[in-house]
Amino acid sequence: MKKNNLNKKELSQKCSKKLGLPNNISYKLIDGLIELIIKEINKGNFGLKNIGTFKLIYKKERLGRNPKTGEDFIISKRNSISFKPSKNLTKSINR
Repeated sequence: MKKNNLNKKELSQKCSKKLGLPNNISYKLIDGLIELIIKEINKGNFGLKNIGTFKLIYKKERLGRNPKTGEDFIISKRNSISFKPSKNLTKSINR
């Protein structure tokens, strides 16, 4: 299965083509949107109507193991993000 990952440049090019905006404006728009989402997620749960909810998860420090060598090591505590898609997004994908 082929991965369809987009970077910011490719995403801004697709937006500019669809909306008829210059590339530099759509790039700034994408960049600003990403910054806004990151700030809102840091405050707690962040929902986008008809898209889904981002949730900040606090992971504790834990013991991990290298599968090749079997060597134990400590995985440091960190924050992670989970995303739960909305019912509307799920329905539109399954059509």
